[in-house]
Amino acid sequence: MSIVIQLDVMLARRKVKSKDLAAAIGITEANLSLLKQGKVKGLRLATLDAICQYLECQPGDLLIHEPEVE
Repeated sequence: MSIVIQLDVMLARRKVKSKDLAAAIGITEANLSLLKQGKVKGLRLATLDAICQYLECQPGDLLIHEPEVE
């Protein structure tokens, strides 16, 4: 996929544990792990909003577009 989720980078920058973020935004640690690994096909805007609010960042800090090499 050409969209890369860099949630793990932002968690490290903010010194936030995954379990704390998951609890704060109301999703399971398992779902957050899948999101961090880029193994999800979609992301609700409400979830993205909650992550950005908690981590005090912008969506562009978490999502990067990398064109696929053919």
